[in-house]
Amino acid sequence: MFLTIHAILLLGDMMNEVIKIQEKTKQKMLDYYKDKIKDKKIPYAVFQAVDEDTTITLYESGKVMFQGKSADVDAMMWKEIDGQSKIDPKKQQEEEKKYYHCSSVGSDEVGTGDYFGPIVVTATYVSKENIGFVESLGIKDSKKATDEMILKIVPQLVKKIPYRSLILTNQEYNEKYSHDINMNKIKAIMHNKVLYQIMNELQPEVDYIIVDEFAKEARYYDYIKDAKNIQKGITFMTKAEDKNLAVAAASMISRYIFLKEFDKLCDQVKLPLPKGAGKDVDAIGEELVDIYGEEKLKEVAKYNFKNTQRILKTIIF
Repeated sequence: MFLTIHAILLLGDMMNEVIKIQEKTKQKMLDYYKDKIKDKKIPYAVFQAVDEDTTITLYESGKVMFQGKSADVDAMMWKEIDGQSKIDPKKQQEEEKKYYHCSSVGSDEVGTGDYFGPIVVTATYVSKENIGFVESLGIKDSKKATDEMILKIVPQLVKKIPYRSLILTNQEYNEKYSHDINMNKIKAIMHNKVLYQIMNELQPEVDYIIVDEFAKEARYYDYIKDAKNIQKGITFMTKAEDKNLAVAAASMISRYIFLKEFDKLCDQVKLPLPKGAGKDVDAIGEELVDIYGEEKLKEVAKYNFKNTQRILKTIIF
């Protein structure tokens, strides 16, 4: 079972961040959020999307508004992608090298944007001595690797690279998710558990413990303040999977486990469940409800996603 989570009212107000992006970045945003775009039309907007705790509105003018508890993190990611970083490129390159050529523990998650399939969080330990081995496998962010590549590489990776993983089924997710326990809090609790496990069970010598930033440091620790064991000394950074091999390896292992669990789920319901949260998901969701009834969605899908509303509104009994 998943960790015990107490319903604690989240502190702090919703944040708003507005940035201006270049034309070339607009298409990148469209591609990134294509499965999360809302049907609702906003005047003068290219789209509005909801990504976990953040609502993103891209306007025709190139302005982007981020609204939500993690608005600052999402805005910072797109500033970096758009080339708005205030850090000198040479200094930034030097800064990133120290997080790459080091002994580190890193964690990453997959499945948070998928209507079907579990959430998987993994922490790995990559020592300086194993950097060459990890590089030789072509390890990179799982979002940039094909499923075929992941299924081939990860069995080789885990023979040498220590890891700890945690799987949260959708049934468990639906039991825990509420207004007070949102996606980012669930992710923080899961990251904390695997990081604490690997650090305390292996006691590795590390230069850094790195998490791909999905919440600011203070917010992250607020999310996990009631945990029995808390891993401290974490470095939070955006796009960490591109800067640190432990995070990249964690991303790949999480994806591998997700794919295996996803296949089991497809076999269980005897349907070709699609990944993501797009319209093809809605079509299969309708078929699933027709066969098994609405209660099955609470077992195999993330019930709070907008897909549920679309699926149930189109079913005729």
